[in-house]
Amino acid sequence: MKQLEVQIMGQSYLLGCPDGGDSRLLEAVERVDTAMCKIRDGGKVRARDRIAVLAALNLAFDLADRGSVAAPARAPAPKPDVKSGTAPDPQSKGEGDDLLLTSLLGRLDVALGEDGRLI
Repeated sequence: MKQLEVQIMGQSYLLGCPDGGDSRLLEAVERVDTAMCKIRDGGKVRARDRIAVLAALNLAFDLADRGSVAAPARAPAPKPDVKSGTAPDPQSKGEGDDLLLTSLLGRLDVALGEDGRLI
């Protein structure tokens, strides 16, 4: 197993990489870096650990969606209003990664409450 030095959100990390897995690891790093930078650049979240949690949730949500492609179509869950923390009419539909990210950020803001702490 070799090690690769990568950067995520400007921070260097030394990661173990299985032989032949360089390109997959670098692709994963790029996805994580892009997701985290997008959240940070959104301006509302500054804490690196919270950004990491949001990015992980976003990536896991995308992965779950890809896994359910063969599943029967179902109505999307209502997306919360980021400002008020309330869910809109279930008939409204959003598109794109930006709406998904906004939805996840809103849900976490509501769940975390005023103090912004996970626990």
